[in-house]
Amino acid sequence: MNPMEIVFTNAKLADGMLNDIVVQDGRITAIRPAGSDANAANVVDIDGATLVPSFVDGHIHLDTSFYGDKWIPHKSCTNGFDVHERVAFQAQNMAVAAPMDERARNQLDLCISNGTLQMRSHVMVDGSVGLKSLETILKVREDYTDIIDIQLVAFPQSGILKSPGTPELMDEAIAMGADLVGGLDPLSFDRDIKGHLDVVFGIAERRGVDVDIHLHDAATLGTMTIEEICARTTALGMQGHVAVSHAYGLGDLAPEAAKKIATLIAKSGVSIMTNAPGNHNFPPVALLRAAGVNVFSGNDNIRDSWWPFGDGDMLRRAEIIAYRSGFFTDEELNAAFDVVTSGGAKALRLEGYGIAVGAKADFVTLAAEHVPEAVVAIPKPRRVFKEGRLVAENGSVIR
Repeated sequence: MNPMEIVFTNAKLADGMLNDIVVQDGRITAIRPAGSDANAANVVDIDGATLVPSFVDGHIHLDTSFYGDKWIPHKSCTNGFDVHERVAFQAQNMAVAAPMDERARNQLDLCISNGTLQMRSHVMVDGSVGLKSLETILKVREDYTDIIDIQLVAFPQSGILKSPGTPELMDEAIAMGADLVGGLDPLSFDRDIKGHLDVVFGIAERRGVDVDIHLHDAATLGTMTIEEICARTTALGMQGHVAVSHAYGLGDLAPEAAKKIATLIAKSGVSIMTNAPGNHNFPPVALLRAAGVNVFSGNDNIRDSWWPFGDGDMLRRAEIIAYRSGFFTDEELNAAFDVVTSGGAKALRLEGYGIAVGAKADFVTLAAEHVPEAVVAIPKPRRVFKEGRLVAENGSVIR
């Protein structure tokens, strides 16, 4: 018996059967019926819990959360939702918040304890903050590299063209270690879709990185932007390397119009991120998936200047998506779970994801009979394993 080999016994998988999961050097090397490895030297008893792949938080903001800090009352926009005004509120709140690295660590511990081991965080990089936020979050990422995989997006929260020096800063951010280039409402914020996307896709092409663009614009405005993003993605051969986050406008379309653009999105290989926020229409998850679009999710903001909610639990996010989408059947509940697991893995282009031979041993135990029950019950406590090593239990991270 290899001393590095660990057998996770009595693990219930999607088929409802109990299995032994054999792990060596952080990878799953075998999956056999429970009891097949009775003489193993290193055994971890899953005790009949449902074993699922770790959650993927595909959209979060580690630099702007106030989780673990003092309570900051939410301030409403003057006249309905306005991105410019929310950005101004955020700047005011950040000026009096606890140190960024402290808040980011609080948020990471929260997410990890709930079972997230893969994450994509957008970090402000623009003329208002320069590269300071990115420098801080890069250091935090380095400290957490052994227990969570984090992709960072250079995110122009104050716009690209409206914020002097931002194109150069975003390019430098990639050189410093950011993994993707972001964008923000090219039409409504910068009011120049061509100029905005020229910068985003120009950096992506030059640096060889992926793209993830925030798009809050509604109805026709949002649809026009998605069409242009899809066109550029296809023209540059970047299928599978581009995501549009939020895409609220897709939720404003009539069914036939939504089906038409869903076909376009699927052909371009653009992924759509939704967290199904309570105060907006949101992309029609079932319709998009039926058309072949990859849909993924994230917690987005946790107790920050945009809203006071968030518990860092992607399983709860699956429940929210299912609830708001009118998902009731087991098949639909499994689809909501897919959005926070394999959908995120595909969007983030993760290697070795899932419960399969050859995959990384990143998984979570759930006290539920199966996945549909887990989506509606959101069971706790959980055990969280990174490459076969216990990293969180009973709501606390183990370092």
